[in-house]
Formats: sequence, structure tokens, C-alpha cells
Amino acid sequence: MNLKQRLLSHIQEIARERDPYIASAGHFFVKEYIRQQFSQWGSVEIHTFQVGSQNFDNLILNLPGQLRTHNSNLPIILIGAHYDGVPGTVGADDNATGVAVLLEFARSFAQQPSKYPVRLVAFDMEEYGLLGSTDYAAFLRQQKQRLRLMISLEMLGYKDSTPGSQQYPAFLDKFYPDCGDFIGLIGNLRTLGDLIIFSRNISSVGVSSQWLTTPDQGLFAPQTRLSDHAPFWDQGYPAIMVTDTAFMRNPNYHKPSDTIATLDLDFLTGVCEGLEAGIRCLS
Repeated sequence: MNLKQRLLSHIQEIARERDPYIASAGHFFVKEYIRQQFSQWGSVEIHTFQVGSQNFDNLILNLPGQLRTHNSNLPIILIGAHYDGVPGTVGADDNATGVAVLLEFARSFAQQPSKYPVRLVAFDMEEYGLLGSTDYAAFLRQQKQRLRLMISLEMLGYKDSTPGSQQYPAFLDKFYPDCGDFIGLIGNLRTLGDLIIFSRNISSVGVSSQWLTTPDQGLFAPQTRLSDHAPFWDQGYPAIMVTDTAFMRNPNYHKPSDTIATLDLDFLTGVCEGLEAGIRCLS
């Protein structure tokens, strides 16, 4: 299968109701699918965190960098995507697309390592307030773990070229296009150079991109904080969200209509290719 077919194959497995409380069977199925896919490329670690009286799991795959025996001092690139969903939807864009790209990164960086070690994390309980990523970011800070960059993959497959299809937080509409046909890259100030690298690499595969740096952990525009990168901003890490901008473009957000049929798989494939190329270009 080519990349587009593999991404679709992943999405077909993940796009099912998977709210951890109301659709626990679907949630468990998707968690086990991710574990099985990760396990093809290495040992899968589990980061367990507690919400109330229940335990939930972030799934982790560590992949070495190019210089296996000499890169222990290099900081890691952490790439995450949440696998939980909200009730009443199969969540094809939110966030089966992000998880599908995460799984393809496992294949790519296992077979051809990047300069930096890569850590892939499938986060749970994002929809309940970024709970999995908040716990994990705090854990990394406590462990004094250095990160070269954190990348959150948050809804990557919806495109609309209709004029007026793209909305923005206040004032940003004056600076960005009104067609929802680009992938958004949103980072804190420390990621400025990386945002430019990603934008160039994504453009090189024929996908339009727009980027934004946010001061003060994105507090001036709370919409920029609605994914698993935000807890890493709060812990002082350089972090980027890659997104099709969710409800600011996709009318199916958190609805039963968020189905595979609404996705633009060519757009998603280009995003995956461009991101991978950008990661490999990081210095």
C-alpha cells in the first residue's frame, strides 16, 4: 500500500465511537490497535494516570536517532496525538487523522531514523480537558526531560476551498486567508524557526500552510490552546500544534457527521509527507 492507502486503513480502524466512558469498548479497541501498530517498531511503554477512581493510559514508542550509540545527549522530538473521542461521533477528523499520521511516523522513523530521537505518544482523555498530556508534560518536567520540540497532531484531514469557509479568533482574520484550504501551524515564540521550516517543507509537497506564533502560552487567543501542546507550553517547552483548525473550518466538529467521507485524503497525505520532511530538516 502507498501512504494514502495506509492512512485510510488506519482511519478505518480508528474512526468509531470511542468516548472512554460511554463507548468504552470502542475506546479499548482503538487503544489496542495503536499498541499493536507501535509494537511492530519497538517496545511500547505505558504512562498511566488517574482521573477520579479510574486509570487511563498514554501509549509511548521511543525510536532512536541516526547515531544510536552517540545521541544519548540529544533532546528528543515528542510527537503526540489524542485517541479518545466525544460521545455520538466516530471522530474521523477528530482525531483519527492525527493518530493515523502518528502511526505512519512510527513506520517512517523506525525504518529511517531522524537526527533526533523521536518519541511518539498517543494521548488519552484530551477531550476531557487535555488530561493525559497535562499529566505527562508535568511528569517530563519533574524528570528534567529535555525536548527539542513537541508536536501535537490535531485534526489534519478537512479542507474547504470555498471563500469564507475559514474562521479565526478576533483580529486574526485580517492577516490570514478566508479559504480553509491550508494546514495551520501554531507555536510558542521559541518555535519560530521551526514553524518556518515546517511551512517550507509542507509547501514543497503542494500543500498550503499558515503559521502563527503566540506569546504568553496562547492566552491572548484561547482557541490556540485547545490541544495537547498547551500543557507543554505551560511547562516551558517549545511546542507546536498542527491542525486544520477544527471548528473554525470543519462544520462536522464533535458531530455524528465527522465521518471518513468528509475527509480530503490527498490533503492529509500531503500534510503527513511535509511534516515528516520538516522533522528531518530540524537542526
